[in-house]
Amino acid sequence: MITSESNAQIKELVKLQKSARERKKKKCFLVEGSRLLEEAFLEEKLKKFYLSETLSEHGGEWKKKFEKEVPYEVVSDSVFKVVSDTVTPQGILGVVQMPEYDPEKLFQEKKKRFLLLDDIRDPGNLGTIMRTAEGAGMSAVFLSYGSVDLFNPKVVRSTMGSIFRVPFCYVEDLSGLVEKLKKYVRVYGCVMEGTLRYDEPVYKNGAGIVIGNEANGISREVRKHLSETVRIPMAGKLESLNASVAASILMYEMARGDF
Repeated sequence: MITSESNAQIKELVKLQKSARERKKKKCFLVEGSRLLEEAFLEEKLKKFYLSETLSEHGGEWKKKFEKEVPYEVVSDSVFKVVSDTVTPQGILGVVQMPEYDPEKLFQEKKKRFLLLDDIRDPGNLGTIMRTAEGAGMSAVFLSYGSVDLFNPKVVRSTMGSIFRVPFCYVEDLSGLVEKLKKYVRVYGCVMEGTLRYDEPVYKNGAGIVIGNEANGISREVRKHLSETVRIPMAGKLESLNASVAASILMYEMARGDF
């Protein structure tokens, strides 16, 4: 049993929990809780898991479920709190290999429904967007390098497992990606003064939708490359909707008729 915070494995877990650079370097991230660990296990992405002393004594089913195929360690309750990112730890945490996707292959997906995120910064927004993307049947989510890390612990939790089921790619040049996508579909940007209402375009043959930064919207460079802009009409004195709400409205409009 690991009982010291200075243990090399514990130090590595803390780095993975706190540092996007470390996660990117190791191509691994952490998940907490039985549900997310089971998702990772089923996707064959779970590399190792850690049990708190209490759960090890009273929740042996997790050992039985994973231990034959995945290595694990038992950690004292006090040390487990150090590596956990939650206020009330569930007592189980896993090191998971990052999913990776080839953007060129994603372009060939049959429905061709793509969401592009231009510097989305809020972890809660990104987690909600990923969950909704799964629910609306999106083909893929593309994120600019300026967007929040998808493997941030708060994002991972709020995806509720969609992080394992929705294809995604970070791209250095979002404008260039828009141009590539325009070979397959029209690409719309959601802006306050959009020329079309969000429900006017015909999305049934696929489309790309760009959602901009929470404070500044879609960057000027990306806007130059859009096929068209769309707006979501609003009553009252609102200037804009939350980024995840706007993304959700547009994704489900694209999916109209599927359900």
